[in-house]
Amino acid sequence: MPPSESPFRAERTARDEAPQFVLPLVVRIEKAAPPARTDALETAARAVLVMLSDARSVGDGEWAQAVRDWQDARIRKVVRRARGAEWRRAGALAGITVTGEVAQVRVFPPVPLDGWPKDLARLQVSGTDLDDPEPPAAADPSGPVLWLNPGLGMSAGKAMAQAGHGAQLAWWELSDQERAAWRDAGFTLAVRTADPGRWDELTTSGLPLVRDAGFTEIAPGSCTVVADHPALR
Repeated sequence: MPPSESPFRAERTARDEAPQFVLPLVVRIEKAAPPARTDALETAARAVLVMLSDARSVGDGEWAQAVRDWQDARIRKVVRRARGAEWRRAGALAGITVTGEVAQVRVFPPVPLDGWPKDLARLQVSGTDLDDPEPPAAADPSGPVLWLNPGLGMSAGKAMAQAGHGAQLAWWELSDQERAAWRDAGFTLAVRTADPGRWDELTTSGLPLVRDAGFTEIAPGSCTVVADHPALR
């Protein structure tokens, strides 16, 4: 997968003809204690990085072929929500649970677009609207930041997928040494909405930029995330 690849489909290519796969992510949203929006976005982004760097996803690992098939086609991620028994059933399937401050996101190896496991397929995509009780603190400018487009309204689930895309584009751009350092640091990162006055500057900075394919919620080609990693500045 070329480092510049993003989900945006400018024209039909061989990637569209390849079998299509999707990376499933499930966020735990209990009625009594939902996570904060920013916590969920950051945890989802880290979950994508954990999946990409897991030994099972590379080389001859048990998930490696599924990851290669997914990356050979259009890069799709879908976030669903679960609570209670749904979350416990999802936890019984092969995957990795990543925990933030409160948020829990379980990421699974890629599956065929029309071949979701039953216990994941029955989960809802809608209903992932989350809020931040307090405005998130300013991002550490010396660390990785995934900047969201301030002009787009996205559900938390959609924004989680977009943050994951941004983290993945940054990952592709890094050297092996830079990847190892980020992994050893626990994939520290922040997800913040960019200042409207700075967004145009970010999108023309040369940093990895996500353009959405337009399957849900927003128009095709919309710029959603700029991945600002110190090693790429």
